[in-house]
Amino acid sequence: MGKIGFDNAEYIRLQSQNIKDRIKLFGGKLYLEFGGKLFDDYHASRVLPGFEPDAKVKMLLKLKDQAEIIIVINADAIEKNKRRGDLGITYDLDTLRLIDAFRGIGLFVGSVVITRFTGQPLALAFENRLKSLGIKVYRHYPIEDYPANIPHIVSDEGFGKNDYIETERELVVVTAPGPGSGKMATCLSQLYHEHKRGIKAGYAKFETFPIWNLPLKHSVNVAYEAATADLSDVNMIDPFHLEAYGKTTVNYNRDIEIFPVLNAMMEKILGESPYKSPTDMGVNMAGFAIFDDEACKAAANQEIIRRYYGAMCSVRQGLGDKAEVGRIELLMNSMHISASDRPVVDAALEKSEKTGGPATALELSDGRIITGKTSSLLGSSASMLLNALKELAGIPDDIELLSHTIIEPIQQLKTGVLGNHNPRLHIDEVLIALSICAVTNATAKKALSKLSELSGLEGHSTVILSRVDEQTFKKLGINMTCEPKYQTKKLYHH
Repeated sequence: MGKIGFDNAEYIRLQSQNIKDRIKLFGGKLYLEFGGKLFDDYHASRVLPGFEPDAKVKMLLKLKDQAEIIIVINADAIEKNKRRGDLGITYDLDTLRLIDAFRGIGLFVGSVVITRFTGQPLALAFENRLKSLGIKVYRHYPIEDYPANIPHIVSDEGFGKNDYIETERELVVVTAPGPGSGKMATCLSQLYHEHKRGIKAGYAKFETFPIWNLPLKHSVNVAYEAATADLSDVNMIDPFHLEAYGKTTVNYNRDIEIFPVLNAMMEKILGESPYKSPTDMGVNMAGFAIFDDEACKAAANQEIIRRYYGAMCSVRQGLGDKAEVGRIELLMNSMHISASDRPVVDAALEKSEKTGGPATALELSDGRIITGKTSSLLGSSASMLLNALKELAGIPDDIELLSHTIIEPIQQLKTGVLGNHNPRLHIDEVLIALSICAVTNATAKKALSKLSELSGLEGHSTVILSRVDEQTFKKLGINMTCEPKYQTKKLYHH
């Protein structure tokens, strides 16, 4: 873990207060569109060291008696079995996961809205499943000429055709499994219906990045561009805010492009819009909780490099676009950073060159770098992990944490019984073996006790990790990057 630069407690305090103020502004009811991740916001925690991945949830818990959750899912996403890239699960399953997660911490989930509904068979099946689970479900429909034909959209033939969502609380948080779900349209549709019923209500947006009160080319904002390079998002100076107030703020292209349309819709619904810019619509207070700007810049620069390696590996795996790599390269050039600014990269490459095989490197919190090589018994990542635990526990290098007599039976099981071609142990297998040894071996127990100290550390592999190693590193909290190449020349890799 590097230097802390973000005050999480102050952020929660400021953020919850700002949302309360926005509720009052609209007379007691607010539809809050939540962009990005509510749970497990690891991007934010990486670029704002000190930001806790569940900070936004903790903030909502401050308002839990006032808040309810609406989860929005696009019917086409259900039909196409669209998946979350980070979790690998479909949007419909993630909707169920989110409901469980919100309920598990005491937040009230009011309903699920299926948007762009046209009777899709899988969407109907999901609707029935939700109803059988006792969850309220509403339908919203495609609107012809959306978002251009505002008179039609803001009418009984537009928003008026959508189901009116029954809500109970003054703060309605509208979230979704992923982008393109229809969160903003859901909020505006509800404003239309509430206004028809004589209920005062407003709309605001909670989007952590880009951070509006940081410079356009601040590393934290550039890291957001790198993270969304696949969407071609671009950070921009908010021209509407500059014109209205003479102040420079940062937003991103999609919000700036849609603002005139959104503002016109709000004027049509409410009579006048309270907002003069996309920045006005936001409630994000993250910028005010940064207390060490240099620490955040350093962390964000590392994230940009990580995104670069991630994009290159995606291309190598046939999952990404070379243009994405090019966009991140331009961002790196603009920030005057390169792969060599990530110490573990050169360390891993040097180890690989010396040993003639794949290698992995890890940077400890004090700057020491630990490496691991590929052997007949262990993959380089597993070897590095054992070496790192030994170093953290002060165990001499010549002491083996796992002997041949422990490893070889596991290898025989893998290849002889389970049919694996690779006999080398993966990280999870090494950790299980180490846990068993720790019962009777004090040295193994001492090494195992240091696992928590790996969280937040930086690592690099000279080959693309196996899926199991990649997932285990994530669970340990290690930020890994890989060279865009495989260990073998096989066409199929698992």
